[in-house]
Amino acid sequence: MVTTDPIQAASDVPDVSAVRRSTTAIKDTRGYRAFSVANVVVLTLICALTLYPFINLVAKAFSSEGFIIAGQVNLIPRGFNITTFTAVLSDDMFWINYKNTVIYTVVATAIAIAMTTTFAYAISRKELKGRQFFIGLAVFTMFFSGGLIPNYLLINELGFKNTIWAIVIPNAISVFNLLIMKSFFENFPTELEEAAAIDGLSTYGVFFRIVIPLSKAVLATMVLFYAVAFWNSWFSAFLYLDRAELYPVTVYLRNLLAAATGTEGLGSDGAQIAANVQSVTMVLTVLPIICLYPFIQKYFVSGVMLGSVKG
Repeated sequence: MVTTDPIQAASDVPDVSAVRRSTTAIKDTRGYRAFSVANVVVLTLICALTLYPFINLVAKAFSSEGFIIAGQVNLIPRGFNITTFTAVLSDDMFWINYKNTVIYTVVATAIAIAMTTTFAYAISRKELKGRQFFIGLAVFTMFFSGGLIPNYLLINELGFKNTIWAIVIPNAISVFNLLIMKSFFENFPTELEEAAAIDGLSTYGVFFRIVIPLSKAVLATMVLFYAVAFWNSWFSAFLYLDRAELYPVTVYLRNLLAAATGTEGLGSDGAQIAANVQSVTMVLTVLPIICLYPFIQKYFVSGVMLGSVKG
């Protein structure tokens, strides 16, 4: 009778994890290691070059007049002060205009998303009669427009002047965003829509109950595109709005920046305000968008790629 020592038998069994590591580990070539190092260095330099202007802007926003004029402010504030911030933030008109910007951005983005999504879905359907005409009409507007004076006369004739609609309606559809969403909807699985139609859903039911819930990535990307554009927009308001209480905050800050001498009325240290008003206005304008971006960043790359690469 043959007996087997369990300890000896166990010692004879090869280490599976060690065998797996030895068979799956691939040694990097010298060229690949050199590429990795170069890639890290280049990307680090690009990030540094991208971040430097903004960090320098923030440093100037909190620096004193003498250091700014002397050009001695780089990445760290010198002569720390918040005079300009205090002067701007204590002005009631700033907060009125800030509220206007929030309202304009939310309403305009909601309308733009609704119009862009429905238009893009319609022209993505190959069975739509006149599809090429509507696509061509949209693309035509990318290269040709009526001009500044005809647009102003049209807005005035429609009664939109000094209303929110002068800001919202003329820029309701971005053709660039429209084409991205059109491409996304063209790649949408037709089997899902056909199955929903068989179950009794109408065209609107398929769109709202099937297509929209599965398009969160591209929708989030479009929301970011539109929100940033409307938040930073100032020329339309500058052109179509006459009353200061209707201005968005970008026009308020633009006027503040354009006439630095007018900032003396905002605080006792007029020279200090004039010295770093440009930095302060830029920081106050970009801060909300920076706060918004992390919440939809995870959708950003996938949304753009899904809407721009056709399978």
